[in-house]
Amino acid sequence: MPNSSLISVVDDDDSVRESLSGLMRSVGFGVTVFASAEEFLNSSHLSDTNCLILDVRMPGMNGLELQRRLAASHRSIPVIFITAHGDEEARVRALNGGAVEYLLKPFSEDALLKAIDTALKLK
Repeated sequence: MPNSSLISVVDDDDSVRESLSGLMRSVGFGVTVFASAEEFLNSSHLSDTNCLILDVRMPGMNGLELQRRLAASHRSIPVIFITAHGDEEARVRALNGGAVEYLLKPFSEDALLKAIDTALKLK
């Protein structure tokens, strides 16, 4: 039975968006992709998103700022951070802000899918 959950991916890297989109579809999730936090905030998918996969470092609004903005507007979308930078301060801020997981690129498909499973149980 297909999963009706919508996973939104926000990452400024085209290849990351494409690969995560393919992975999400291959396991039965609906998926939307965005090149920026601003694009996600202005989309019609904001209220439909069941889990947000979010890059930490992006031009314009970064992932931590988007997480804060969602919390301030009382949007309870579970967030999984992905990053190529092992910044311990950012990891602590993300997890203290309620993130489900903070994964360093490259991460395994299994690690991401486990984090999504955890996130969807919170929604």
